[in-house]
Amino acid sequence: MTAELLYETRDGIGHITFNRPQARNALTFPMYERLAEIAASPGDVRALIVTGSGDKAFAAGTDINQFRAFSGADDALEYEARIDRVLGILERCPVPTIAAIAGACTGGGAAIAAACDLRIANANARFGFPIARTLGNCLSMSNLARLSALVGSARVIEMIFSARLFSANDALSAGLVTEVLLDQPSLEARAVDLATLVAGHAPLTMRATKEALRRLRDNLPPDEDLIRLCYTSADFKEGMDAFLTKRPPVWQGA
Repeated sequence: MTAELLYETRDGIGHITFNRPQARNALTFPMYERLAEIAASPGDVRALIVTGSGDKAFAAGTDINQFRAFSGADDALEYEARIDRVLGILERCPVPTIAAIAGACTGGGAAIAAACDLRIANANARFGFPIARTLGNCLSMSNLARLSALVGSARVIEMIFSARLFSANDALSAGLVTEVLLDQPSLEARAVDLATLVAGHAPLTMRATKEALRRLRDNLPPDEDLIRLCYTSADFKEGMDAFLTKRPPVWQGA
């Protein structure tokens, strides 16, 4: 049986692929759990690329079959708690994460993309949460906070109330993605280029920036530990020495 979520590493970059193209890469609970497992401990890589198999969908939300066993409010609360936990782990991944989006990126798929650090899209990408005209469920406050931090509450209201899918250019204008590529090969190549770029930068700088922005959004504790982490690190000493001796730094992430 082919794995529904693939993970491989190449040249110091981890590649996560949602691999259910026959179902538009709709996510099962085991796929969510595997994503969390990788994000929590990605191995010896400096960046992660998250994408979907084929060019029809990044991920078209949670597979509806996962909801068939729901019998009451407790099932719904457990589901949203599971998704919040998985997305929280992805958001706190110790290395930069890049969502390379082609085709449908909706529901749970859009939530995953929003939890990544960077998002780039194929010109055929469609991004949104059409729940007001489909299932009639809602997003958790954690998801709403994450989306609002990206595009503002007015855009979030527009997206959910209208139940429309943003085109790639709409997503670019709104700030959901930073780049729109012409086709699938261009998207794949740019994702690797971008991952290679950030993989060559100071790991602790990026880790501290990610965490500080998350704390700002969620009104969490101050940043003294993050400042200590960076300024007392071997990487900071290496950066200073490399700058003064006019050579490229060799980052160790410690």
